Amino acid sequence: MTEYQCYGYTKNEYKLFYKYAIRYLLMFSFLYCCMYCTRTNLTNVAPVIIKDMGWTKAQFGLLSSVMFWAYGIGQLVNGRLCEEFGPRMFLIVSAVISVVANLAFGFQNSLLWMAVIWGINGYVQSMSWPAGMSLLTKWWPGDRRGFASGFALSLSGLGQVITTLSIVLGLLWLEDWGWRSAFVVPAIFPLAMVIIFVLYAKSEPSSIGLKDYVENNPFKAEQEIKIKKFYENKSKIYPYLILLANKKFLVWVFVAFLQGLIRYGLVSWIPLYYVENFGVKVTSGLLQSLALPVGMGLGTLIVPWMTDKYSPNNRLAAAVFSGVVAASCIVCFAFLDPRNFWEMVIVEILLFVAGFAIYSVTGCLWAFSVDVGGRMFAGTSAGILNFSQYVGAATQSVLYGFLIDKIGWNMIFTSVAGFCLLVAFVGFLSCREK
Repeated sequence: MTEYQCYGYTKNEYKLFYKYAIRYLLMFSFLYCCMYCTRTNLTNVAPVIIKDMGWTKAQFGLLSSVMFWAYGIGQLVNGRLCEEFGPRMFLIVSAVISVVANLAFGFQNSLLWMAVIWGINGYVQSMSWPAGMSLLTKWWPGDRRGFASGFALSLSGLGQVITTLSIVLGLLWLEDWGWRSAFVVPAIFPLAMVIIFVLYAKSEPSSIGLKDYVENNPFKAEQEIKIKKFYENKSKIYPYLILLANKKFLVWVFVAFLQGLIRYGLVSWIPLYYVENFGVKVTSGLLQSLALPVGMGLGTLIVPWMTDKYSPNNRLAAAVFSGVVAASCIVCFAFLDPRNFWEMVIVEILLFVAGFAIYSVTGCLWAFSVDVGGRMFAGTSAGILNFSQYVGAATQSVLYGFLIDKIGWNMIFTSVAGFCLLVAFVGFLSCREK
């Protein structure tokens, strides 16, 4: 392996660099995975908390939307702030305060105070992803970022699995606590993982005595030079101006919004759909919906890695196939009854394939975010895109909570399938452009 192939390192230096790159990727991925336990737990216990508190679905939708709005707005500013004040610190603070907020939420009875605490949780949670993406660019060169960002995001699918299983265990072991156990038991995981992260993860090559890597990909190397040149002697908000002047970036902003509608339109409401329409227990509904996040985890691992090899400079190409497949699965899902064994098997397969397709586009989204931001402001680009995604998530939370009460469940599946086709159409238009 030549020095060029080693990203400017000698062979021995590259071995050390790669060792810590893998270590960082694992530590961040598992930390972010565990933070889902203190973020998606509210929607997982929707049937229990709605019944216990005597809320309407619209009231619950408003409460859950507080997280999305706070998370989205936090993303918009924290992506830039973490680059100025240190992404490692942002990651650690995010995990610790989120754990505290969850414990406090579990002992509340007032809708107002629950909304305030959940909003705080949403804001501090927003500090984690852009900070992690910013650090990821320090360890993973451009021609490997699809794999790295896809791997990190794939564990968010596993995070939803861990969240679901920990909630089921809490509801069974701490039966007298009811829904409150869902904010105590899952909090154990991010608390343990942040300690491991502090002990083992390094922020950048200089922290182990190495210089920064050199890009092998000529296109990405030239892009980073341009970014540095643009940023010299400019104001702190200049990265926002550079990104928002990029036409392809704006296309991804729109795709991110659609992904928020699609992803959380399914994840947030399918457990409740099982309970209300088919009379299954809450724990059974949660377990039956696990195929969706499992598929998400695999989709965002495999497809972005494939774009590294076949379409590194236009990752939107993957959106065409993924959007059509996801839409087809969702339409079929709405006509099946999971109480019948063979229909239940088909439902699980459809949820898995839909999750695979939906989240593969999200994985490409984050690969693009670190491509376009480079090592200078990957956190800023990731923050803007995540802001757009969670505006979509907040929109579906309020909109669907209201419309389910007024119209019924078919409206969700029809609209989500339509949004998937829109993602495919946008990807198709992008592929036609030179």
